[in-house]
Amino acid sequence: MLARVSHGGDLVAGILARHGATHLFALCGGHISPILTGARARGLAVVDVRHEASAVFAADALARLTGTLGAAAVTAGPGVTNAVTALKNAQLAQTPLILLGGATATLLKGRGALQDIDQLAVMRPVTKWATAAATLPALARALERACRVARQGVPGPVFVEVPVDLLYPEPLVREWYAKEAGRGGGLTAGALRAYLAGHLWRQFRAPPAPGRPGAGKLTPSREAPARLGVGPAAAVLRAAERPVILVGSQAVSGLREPERVAEALQAIGAPVFLSGMARGLLGRAHPLQLRHRRGEALREADAVVACGVPLDFRLGYGRAIPRRATLVAANLSAAELRLNRRPDVAARTHAAGFLVALAGRLEPAAGRWAGWLGKLRAGEGAREAEIAAQARPDATPIDPLHLLQRMEVAMADDAVVVADGGDFVAAASYTLRPRGPLGWLDPGAFGTLGAGGGFALGAALARPGREVWLLWGDGSSAYSLAELDTFVRHGVAPIAVVGNDACWSQIAREQVEQLGTDLGCRLRRTAYHEVAAGYGGVGIEVTDPARIDEALAEAKAVARSGRPVCLNVQLGASDFRKGSISM
Repeated sequence: MLARVSHGGDLVAGILARHGATHLFALCGGHISPILTGARARGLAVVDVRHEASAVFAADALARLTGTLGAAAVTAGPGVTNAVTALKNAQLAQTPLILLGGATATLLKGRGALQDIDQLAVMRPVTKWATAAATLPALARALERACRVARQGVPGPVFVEVPVDLLYPEPLVREWYAKEAGRGGGLTAGALRAYLAGHLWRQFRAPPAPGRPGAGKLTPSREAPARLGVGPAAAVLRAAERPVILVGSQAVSGLREPERVAEALQAIGAPVFLSGMARGLLGRAHPLQLRHRRGEALREADAVVACGVPLDFRLGYGRAIPRRATLVAANLSAAELRLNRRPDVAARTHAAGFLVALAGRLEPAAGRWAGWLGKLRAGEGAREAEIAAQARPDATPIDPLHLLQRMEVAMADDAVVVADGGDFVAAASYTLRPRGPLGWLDPGAFGTLGAGGGFALGAALARPGREVWLLWGDGSSAYSLAELDTFVRHGVAPIAVVGNDACWSQIAREQVEQLGTDLGCRLRRTAYHEVAAGYGGVGIEVTDPARIDEALAEAKAVARSGRPVCLNVQLGASDFRKGSISM
């Protein structure tokens, strides 16, 4: 057995730790094993998952919820390509994380080695920056830069390709090369040995060329100070009679104290609609917060402040805000700031800092917009009553709205909700009230299915001791149900709820009406609770609406005992969200 020798994996782990990473999510592979052992030696928690995408999703969730740098490592070739969707999701969600990808040895690149592909060509379109290193000193510089780039300006994921011969101990790598060079004699073999000796010296000893940390280009971001645009925005609000504030995920991105943003919104005093990760920012039932009839409110508004909210499909590509309304926008991204419509007041800055600065420029609200807010709250109450009336408490199979209403009562006051699904999860966004800042975690604008297992893992590690509720549609659950095994092995205990209606309902509802067929949309009423139990968790099937409360209480007790649990709830069809499909 080889004695413990410092190696490239130690170097990688040391840099990650120095930049604040606390966990490394991974799926093992010979190409990256030294990174895992190095991470553990440096005090990082190494969390191995069952699919590479889950490793990236978990790193994404941890970064979002803690404000630290997310970190994941996957093996070469298919390990890297399996992570593509999760990386693109992180890119669109603007999450700072590092993905380390294994690669074949430097001398074997492009020669038909196992799992050798052009990984940078795959990674560049789905990351903020993608780079590779050919020597150990260059790797150190590339990683240092990657950790900074992930957080600079608009945050995002970065990919660093790490060849296997930079990671293992130098004596072992020399042994490998000597074995290859030792085959044969004569001048050719001698020349090869001399070449390899020079290559190894450069690989482990030669300093990198100045300004050359690795392949890849980076367009620098310029972040404006939060004060820019605040004065004009304050003037807009002072003159407004019917203002609306929209707050999106970017407003809470990377924040360790989101409460400051909540206090700013309270001080401003205008009606607020929260979306994405910003859900829960104002707690469960703040008087300024509205959840329903956003379109109606925007149509009547004379001023709209969009903070970290792009005017994409969710806002009718900008058409949801009338042209007569003055539009104020704050966003780190220049592209998002002017997407589909140029704002009247634009601030290229972090939305959180902008809101805090804006609150400081306004006089105390003192009921300035009480009449306008009262009108919107009346509409809010009417919509809540409509939704409550649609629930059917005695329906069998179980009505999804009734299930969600009972979950709203059962969830702890500090619960974190992870959303991964279509129709069932979207219905939850109308029914469940996130408990507090950073209490709601969904994929974001990419609409990615399969994030649930990794997100729940990251959330449970970021929020130890708190309830983590994982909402799965029956379709989406199959993408990451295997992570129940990961939950068990690493001692985390999310409460997974599968809304099982044996259908891809969000698609089927419209497809049947428009095309006359449910082709490709039907599923089986699979025993997901038995699958969860097979992975070592606890499975509970719920078929009787009268047993919902009992089953939820049982699930909470199981989670408190430290075991993950999966509730497989047999749901009936629902037209609650008819006409809501996005394409």
